[in-house]
Amino acid sequence: MSIRSKLAWTFILLLIFGITAISSYSILFIRNFLIDEGEQNLHNDTRWLAITIESLRYNDLFETNLNEAALTSGYRIAVYDTDGVLFATVPYNEQVEAPGYLSNSIQMTLTGTDSVLVENNPDSEKIVAYSSLSNDLNPAEYLQVSQLKETLYEPIKTIRWIIYTGMFISIGLVILVSIWFARYLTRPILQLEQTAGDIADGDISKTLNLDRNDEFGKLATSLNRMASRLQEDNRRLQKIYEKQGQFFADITHELRNPLHTIAGSLEMLQLKNIDEKQKQHYLQTAIRQTERINRLFRDLVTLQRYDSDEFFIQLKRCDLSQVIEQIHELLSPAAKEKNLDFETDTDPVWVEADPGKIEQVIENLVSNAIKYTVRGKIEIRTSKTRYEVTVEIIDTGIGISKEHLDRLFDRFYRTDKARSRDKGGTGLGLSVVKSILDAHNSDIHVESKPGSGTRFWFTLPRANEK
Repeated sequence: MSIRSKLAWTFILLLIFGITAISSYSILFIRNFLIDEGEQNLHNDTRWLAITIESLRYNDLFETNLNEAALTSGYRIAVYDTDGVLFATVPYNEQVEAPGYLSNSIQMTLTGTDSVLVENNPDSEKIVAYSSLSNDLNPAEYLQVSQLKETLYEPIKTIRWIIYTGMFISIGLVILVSIWFARYLTRPILQLEQTAGDIADGDISKTLNLDRNDEFGKLATSLNRMASRLQEDNRRLQKIYEKQGQFFADITHELRNPLHTIAGSLEMLQLKNIDEKQKQHYLQTAIRQTERINRLFRDLVTLQRYDSDEFFIQLKRCDLSQVIEQIHELLSPAAKEKNLDFETDTDPVWVEADPGKIEQVIENLVSNAIKYTVRGKIEIRTSKTRYEVTVEIIDTGIGISKEHLDRLFDRFYRTDKARSRDKGGTGLGLSVVKSILDAHNSDIHVESKPGSGTRFWFTLPRANEK
């Protein structure tokens, strides 16, 4: 059975039970009220009937007058003499059943008092009232006034018909309202179930538009947020898959060129009629391409560690000037070979960083500056504030076009692919720089114009110099 049917039947049965219980209680309450009211009226009416009968003379008109009193009051009347013997019963048009003798117990109860005795036996079909009479005009000594309970219950028939009619109408309305209410409650549940099923089947574009402020509305909002998050994750995974495919394609391409060059150099070295100068040329070519492959795999290892190793960097207090001095010693020969001035700051600057990784960052940036600078100079500058140290690498090289700046740090991206490969680049140097600085919670910035040189800079947290 569906939840909608369960809800509908639950509401229907509960409300039918409630309506039936209320109707039954109402009828019982009215029945008891009518009995109590009938007893009170019978008690009061017996008093004035006793006064009326006491004033009647005992003659030929006695029973006629007694009959009129019975018809007027609507009660059944019986009178007894001093011995408790019945001598008159009215009205005439009804067969009045009254005992021929009044019991001694009732006579003793009524003797010497003007009170009214009312009897309502649950097993009896009528209510009876007794009263004593004191008069000298007729022989009546005791009065019996009775009324059938059916007469008292007569209004209940109409009330019962009204209640039952209203009850059945209410039950019909309850059934309709219960079905509607069950549909109203279960509609969002069914929509949630269908949408959740569609999302589980892979259709993450599904959304719910429930304009409700209750728990269903909150659940729909959560489900929409989950679907939106899945869409976002799906797009992110798609980009990762695309980048991964491009990444492997680029690796294959980057390896194929130096391997072809190495294979060609080795084939030339196998020739018998090649002179010593040519041998050295092909040998140096093979060595350079081998170094290029080595740099490529070194950069790949760095990037792989950044992607997967939570201990990629080891922060500690270090003197940045010593790192810069080591790079100056390492790359000065390459700068001198191109007649470039290489200037650095030598003042001690203490930072919180991984010195080995920061050395790799500055080395990559300075190496690129040397590669793409024909004349002029290369500078490494440092400046410090209260909390940060800024490191700048400035060159007077060929510069970078504006359209390349946004993708400059993408893996295997080159502004000039042919010339970059000629210079031995792997296309990963700036990606490594960005990855290392990201791990330091720092950003790499660049300013450049074609023909006007390039400026890279980044910041590191300053450390206590003591």
